[in-house]
Amino acid sequence: MQNATLIPLLASILAFASVLLLGFGVLNARREAERTQRLRGKVAGFAGVNGAGAPASSGLGRLQDLASALVSELGRRLGPKDADSLDQTKLDLVRAGLRGPNAVQAFHGAKAALMLIPPSLFLGVAWILPVAPSLQITIIGALALASLGTLLPGMWLRRRMAARRLSLLCELPDALDLLVVCVESGMGLDQAIHRVSEELAESAPAISGELRTMTLEMRAGRPRQQALKDLAERTGIEDVQSLVTLLVQADTFGISVARTLRVYSDTLRTSRFQRAEETAAKLPTKLMFPLVLCIFPVLFVVLIGPAVIQFMQVFSRMGQ
Repeated sequence: MQNATLIPLLASILAFASVLLLGFGVLNARREAERTQRLRGKVAGFAGVNGAGAPASSGLGRLQDLASALVSELGRRLGPKDADSLDQTKLDLVRAGLRGPNAVQAFHGAKAALMLIPPSLFLGVAWILPVAPSLQITIIGALALASLGTLLPGMWLRRRMAARRLSLLCELPDALDLLVVCVESGMGLDQAIHRVSEELAESAPAISGELRTMTLEMRAGRPRQQALKDLAERTGIEDVQSLVTLLVQADTFGISVARTLRVYSDTLRTSRFQRAEETAAKLPTKLMFPLVLCIFPVLFVVLIGPAVIQFMQVFSRMGQ
């Protein structure tokens, strides 16, 4: 009786909290969507401030904007308020390639939604079932779903960061070689970076986007050395940090940039070769476990199985 009463109570509390947060989020999301639409109308050159002259967006686009604003508002209300935590999350999102104005709030909003919605659905299903599960299973299931919903966004973000880091590492040698060619042909460093970002837009989009961002920062008035340091901070790759250090030193002491880039290009090729050798040296150790656990047992069954069957038949005849 206590179990049958507690499950509806927990489900009602979570449902009430979810509906309350959803209501606040919808109201703020509508206000944010209306304000964004008015700003877009102004930027596009429409005279009406109330959005009457702005082009009507599709229903799917309005739904996406509303959902995005709702998740962002949920993250703004339930997310961490610590500046250090927000800065670290923003840096991780930037390194993962997510640089929207509300990326941090959307990330924390998605984490809060995944923490609340699955336990609510689980409790609702447990309440609807004709045979309700025990209280221990209900509590453990709800807590497990809430914990899983809290951990999944962080795991997804780390995997995306690792994938983008690998893409940057693979695209960096080509970008550096092209940068060496541009600088040795007589271009300035700023012009060479801009040209490389344009040339690699299709073949190397990750490094091209980083160089384009650096070019825009310098056009906005940011000093070159600070833009280079921001590039190293955004990528979080040791090779890029070493390259930035060399370029800053060359710019400070008046060293030839072309010679510096060529020397570092050779160093980068050597480092890439050493990483390939290290990966190849680790391969036998990684293959040992699949061999022992998957291949060797099947091989033993195929080789020894017929002999074992024959021995069993011989022993059975001897017993008769």
